[in-house]
Amino acid sequence: DNWAFLYAQRLALKQEMPLHICFCLVPKFLDATIRHYSFMLRGLQEVAEECAELNIPFHLLLGYAKDVLPAFVVEHGVGGLVTDFCPLRLPRQWVEDVRERLPEDVPFAQVDAHNIVPCWVASPKQEYSARTIRGKIHAQLPEFLTEFPPVIRHPYPPSCPAEPIAWEACYSSLQVDRTVKEVEWATPGTAAGLAVLQSFIAERLKSFASHRNDPNKAALSNLSPWFHFGQVSTQRAILEVQKHRGKYKESVDAFVEEAVVRRELAENFCYYNENYDSVQGAYDWAQTTLKLHAKDKRPFLYELQELEQGTTHDPLWNAAQLQMVQEGKMHGFLRMYWAKKILEWTRSPEEALRFAIYLNDRYELDGRDPNGYVGKLQDGGMGRGGCLWSICGIHDQGWAERAIFGKIRYMNYAGCKRKFDVGQFERRYGPRT
Repeated sequence: DNWAFLYAQRLALKQEMPLHICFCLVPKFLDATIRHYSFMLRGLQEVAEECAELNIPFHLLLGYAKDVLPAFVVEHGVGGLVTDFCPLRLPRQWVEDVRERLPEDVPFAQVDAHNIVPCWVASPKQEYSARTIRGKIHAQLPEFLTEFPPVIRHPYPPSCPAEPIAWEACYSSLQVDRTVKEVEWATPGTAAGLAVLQSFIAERLKSFASHRNDPNKAALSNLSPWFHFGQVSTQRAILEVQKHRGKYKESVDAFVEEAVVRRELAENFCYYNENYDSVQGAYDWAQTTLKLHAKDKRPFLYELQELEQGTTHDPLWNAAQLQMVQEGKMHGFLRMYWAKKILEWTRSPEEALRFAIYLNDRYELDGRDPNGYVGKLQDGGMGRGGCLWSICGIHDQGWAERAIFGKIRYMNYAGCKRKFDVGQFERRYGPRT
């Protein structure tokens, strides 16, 4: 279910040529740890096995694409290169670096394989809110939300087979923190991800509309890790979920809103706003209000380590933080609360944003993602309560002015108690006493 892969195969078939797949494994990426790399590599093992069955050699190249890919292209006489898309600064730089180093006669195409409506087609500019992008996306869904053609067994074998992959060597090439352990609840790979999708449809979809904001209820899709690593396509999830609109219309509509509209809104923001991970990326009203209240007295001040260990005075906040540390996932409603409290308990909005992004990217399986930075989602698909939505009011509006927050939307413990049984959640995830 990958449009870049399908396009590459179509080009190869047209030219009657073999097709190769390369994955460039970088030694480190932002604040990713062994938890993230392990999920990704175990998924790639499944890809390598499928490629072998399809007569398509899969190459795992160790190093940055600019250092290993152009040489591979020359060595194998590659006639054209197709890559996929990510709106974040670093992956975009990787693409630029490769483009500069490719032989001049090798065409290079980029396909937005992970959005349903390609990012630059959905809108040519930064959108202000879900309200301004929703119509643009829905107008284009009939064209883009289609069934995938199959990848076929490739009829043109390569002149030289792929080197066997030394998976252990891949692990040891990584320069990442190995103390953040893998999670037990999520098995990497497409087969496992599709099983989670089926269990969502069978067991949780019916209560998605009514209970997705209750952290004690099993109502979420839980698909974000597989979406993030490209192991399950959002498009596949939407195609499957939509088959149940007759029975669960409200839930299906809510899921489409979050996994398509909100998710692509976050992609739009990161693509068109180079300051997507800093206070400078916020709207003028939000920057002004945060600046006005930057010197307000904070009721509590916590260092990064105290936040990371979940040792604040707030038992709900601690439980949410520890859920993320243990499971690589925090419930979406709580992710908003979590980030807003970091704004309240740190020295400045800049520090709050830095701490929130660091913790999100270090522990969340779906961290280092547009939705982690700006998504306002409850895990319809990804992200949930992105750091800039929560701290800088991105895609939100100004609210009544108050200390520290200014006009940024406020959340507090009492509000959470009105929404769900806070004690039940604290007992489940709070520190073991």
